[in-house]
Amino acid sequence: MSDKHIVLVTGGQRSGKSGYAQKLALSLAPNPVYLATSRVWDEEFRQRVLRHQADRGPEWTNIEEEKYLSRHDMTGRVVVIDCVTLWGTNFFFDNESNVERSLQELKEEFDRLTKQEAFLIFVTNEIGLGGVSPDPVQRKFTDLQGWLNQYIASRADEVVLMISGIPMKVKG
Repeated sequence: MSDKHIVLVTGGQRSGKSGYAQKLALSLAPNPVYLATSRVWDEEFRQRVLRHQADRGPEWTNIEEEKYLSRHDMTGRVVVIDCVTLWGTNFFFDNESNVERSLQELKEEFDRLTKQEAFLIFVTNEIGLGGVSPDPVQRKFTDLQGWLNQYIASRADEVVLMISGIPMKVKG
């Protein structure tokens, strides 16, 4: 394993993406980092975050970062970034649904993060597999997500598609 490596784990909801990413990280390092991108919207969600942190166990270093992942020094670490969809949502929401600006900012932040000498495991969703939404904002976000996934996949050393809990190597 080189010091700098990018893996993209993608698939539908409840396909086993996060579990696969976490097992991969633990197979590579005794103390991996879990970089959570979710914005905490309310108290119920805050409790959910705390439960997830407890479920992962003490071997994990948990970092909550909604947008600027590169501000954290991950040099020499194995990092699970979970997830790209929520990360993109934060930019999309803050940019008032502006797809072009959000995509540009996300690409720039991705490029800053991936300059670090780290083993990065990105978890994302294939939200465009479910058909076209009648809602125009959802369609815009689906476009953003698809283009961001393509950008990350093009730069990834490995891409894994999860189908019903089964990993399928797509690249690498």
